[in-house]
Amino acid sequence: MKNFNPTPQGVYKEYRAGLDFNNGIELYRTVETNENFFIGKQWEGVKSNGLPTPVFNFLKRVVLFSVANVSTDNLKLHAENMPSTGERDPHTMEVLTDIINDQFANIFEMNNIGSCVREFARNAAVDADGCTYTYFDPDTDIGQTAKGAIRTEVLQNTQVTFGNPNSREVQSQPFIIIDRRMLVEDAVDRAVANGVSESDAESLIQPDDKENLSDSNLDRLGGGKVTVLLRLWRDKKTGTIHGYECTRECTVREEWDLGMKLYPVTWMNWDYVQDCYHGQAMITGLIPNQIFVNKLFAMSMISLMTLAYPKVVFDKTRINKWDNRVGAAIGVNGSVENVSKIVDPATISPQIAQFIDLAVSYTQKFLGASDVAMGDTRPDNTSAIIALQRAAATPMELTKQNLLQSVEDLGRIYMEFMGEYYGTRFVQIANPYDTDKLVISFDFSILKKLPFQIKLDVGNSSYWSEIASQQTLDNLLMQGKISTVDYLKRLPAGSITDREALIKTMQQAQLQPQGGAPNAESPPADGESAPVVGGRGNHELQRKINETGTVPQAM
Repeated sequence: MKNFNPTPQGVYKEYRAGLDFNNGIELYRTVETNENFFIGKQWEGVKSNGLPTPVFNFLKRVVLFSVANVSTDNLKLHAENMPSTGERDPHTMEVLTDIINDQFANIFEMNNIGSCVREFARNAAVDADGCTYTYFDPDTDIGQTAKGAIRTEVLQNTQVTFGNPNSREVQSQPFIIIDRRMLVEDAVDRAVANGVSESDAESLIQPDDKENLSDSNLDRLGGGKVTVLLRLWRDKKTGTIHGYECTRECTVREEWDLGMKLYPVTWMNWDYVQDCYHGQAMITGLIPNQIFVNKLFAMSMISLMTLAYPKVVFDKTRINKWDNRVGAAIGVNGSVENVSKIVDPATISPQIAQFIDLAVSYTQKFLGASDVAMGDTRPDNTSAIIALQRAAATPMELTKQNLLQSVEDLGRIYMEFMGEYYGTRFVQIANPYDTDKLVISFDFSILKKLPFQIKLDVGNSSYWSEIASQQTLDNLLMQGKISTVDYLKRLPAGSITDREALIKTMQQAQLQPQGGAPNAESPPADGESAPVVGGRGNHELQRKINETGTVPQAM
């Protein structure tokens, strides 16, 4: 089968086929409804005729809890050489993986991946799918001769069309189309910069409507915008990803080779739907519960507003007008008996409040967002806290593993970009003879030439794990298992300011001769135990405490 020859008409035809599939599963209407319910616009399209429209948005709290549960930890990507690379120099492979890990850290910091991951998970929970798109920006100044940086952005699932909509596997797709709304002026400038004549660009690139939604939801910003389509596909000869950019009538950028073997797209469903690349959003099945709660509150409010207050009924033949002023006298013709009566208000059934509480609590409970997990109760002890935290996190474990897998896929895409676009850059590597790192010139194209594999492990680097690491190091140092220099080298980053200079000072102090220092104690002879120095206090008492583990009784 021959390779695809892209044209604006051909790409637009494929794009329309993707829109028809999405409309067939009501994707755009579902996404719009979910977004409205999430942000609190839960009475859209309902004619209230002046009646109360209360919103008690417990869905947002549940969704944010679930998103935070799977994405709050600081994610770090770690590269490790596989056993298949053992035939190469282990030291060389170790240096290479250290360089890659440093680049991962730089990319994560530059793109604020922590925020991207939270938005990625939020989109999956509300809209059913999370998507990221990665590209190389050649104009970014990184302070070196070589320019350019890897950029990652989060896309909505309504912007992405898969060539095979029955499969959610990104790398198996025949093609992927990404649509963007751009100002016409920006699209024309982009086309001219890529070699299109200015006259053709201005005549062919015209404003259009946002066609992936119904007529009632056209682009609210009106004219002045155009849909730009980016088609990505795998070339059958080279096996690399090619790209082509166009509008409905005009080519914005001719076909080019990205030089990568992976699509620069990651995709995650919050919950899978068989035979479809779009998943099921967390919030979709909960909307009826939210509507039920809102309606009960609305009807209760109407009842309170109309019937909650007592009413006065009086005999109009004996009283011309009722006076509600405090202390005012009311004139009556004849006897005052049976002149007026106060009608007691109707009471609301207590079952309404019970059903509201049940609807909210069961919805939260079934999603793992129980009262204990969300901080609405008070556990008795620390063991209960830990047990309840683990129990609350269990329902989200599968989703969390899917999220980690997406970040691992993102790391493989980053490696492809490094090997293709980074070129030769200055990097820092560890110096085996000094604490200061060496700055060397490294050709990243070696990542494509060397026949080696990298195992990527993505994991959590949370506040608690850093505390646990520091406590373990403290214990090793106090027990004399490691030296002070080793202790400083392994402290979590940020624990001590200017740590490298402190390590260097201590190493130089160890190399200096010990003799001649004032009040310095001579080193112990062979077989003689060193004196225990515990600061101010009794050295013998300190030794006894270390030997017995208890404090001796006072004499």
